[in-house]
Amino acid sequence: MALKRVMVLTGGGDCPGLNAVIRGIVKRAAQEKDWEVVGCIESFNGVLREPTEIVMLDEKSVEGLQIQGGTILGTTNKGGPFAWPVKEADGTWTTVDRSDEMLRKLQYMGVDAVINIGGDGSQRISLGLYKKGLNIVGVPKTIDNDLSMTDYTFGFQTAVQICTDAIDKLVTTAASHNRVFIMEVMGRDAGWIALHSAIAGGADVCLIPEIPYDIERIKQKIETRYNKRRGFCVIVIAEGAMPQGGGITGTETGEVGYQHIKLGGVADKLAADLKTAGVEHDIRCTILGHLQRGGTPIAFDRVLAAEFGVRAMEFVIEGQFGQMVAYHHPDIIGVSLEEAVSRPHLIDPNGHLVHTAKGLGIELGN
Repeated sequence: MALKRVMVLTGGGDCPGLNAVIRGIVKRAAQEKDWEVVGCIESFNGVLREPTEIVMLDEKSVEGLQIQGGTILGTTNKGGPFAWPVKEADGTWTTVDRSDEMLRKLQYMGVDAVINIGGDGSQRISLGLYKKGLNIVGVPKTIDNDLSMTDYTFGFQTAVQICTDAIDKLVTTAASHNRVFIMEVMGRDAGWIALHSAIAGGADVCLIPEIPYDIERIKQKIETRYNKRRGFCVIVIAEGAMPQGGGITGTETGEVGYQHIKLGGVADKLAADLKTAGVEHDIRCTILGHLQRGGTPIAFDRVLAAEFGVRAMEFVIEGQFGQMVAYHHPDIIGVSLEEAVSRPHLIDPNGHLVHTAKGLGIELGN
């Protein structure tokens, strides 16, 4: 009996729990007699490159993988089948659509279905390939938690835990030196990491992209944290936060195939603006950066990742393609890829999480 073949790949930024999804897929496939699993290196790049970079995945290769951070398949957030970077003769770069070529290669390789583990950008690629006839299932992955059709994405809770641990540590040094500490966290256009960790860690100020901030309100909040010269203040700011009437802080990377503005620098900008506004206390900035993406996933994310992996493989077995697995508490369901990327999942400025933060006395800048 000829085996059916499912290809697994991980795209976008790395994220705690990716390996646990891969393990879930392989373990579930192993219970079937007619399916085998292969992994594609660095998202779809493994198929598009010559020679191809494909690895066989079996139960032996995924033993103990649930505790390992990162992804054994590698990942990338540059290029892709619809925008493959090509260097021109004059040294400039352009992009070409290699999706049809890739579909022919997948057919030649005997790939019957693909499971694409990734965030918004990756699932847009999934949708485009599905419309071209590829049997594909999506698995939502992002520490930003910004996919709207799932209650949570795996990796988010681990990122929040890392940020909360950092706040706990900053409180002790801030109190010892009577300083204002500004901690910059990831999230792009969504403030989920910032607001969750600010509430959990007891921050005094939290600035998120969904609520443009007034620098004077932040200055006033800082002063309430000091009795003459004694006191301290901890501020959490999301990388996509912006002042009222202002824009995001970021730079063009110049990296070939990278589609986004590289966000970063909001902590330093806020520190400079506070000094200009008249804050005289010592201010220090901490940028967590990629620490939020690394390391061992916490138990919540391991469980969610395992559930996603098992269900994704079951969708493949059942022939339910064009779907993304999603967590709708307490169930793991399927939603169409079209729905999955239709709108981002952002914090409601009038929602319960913001209400809780304000109830705790956290200043949100508005």
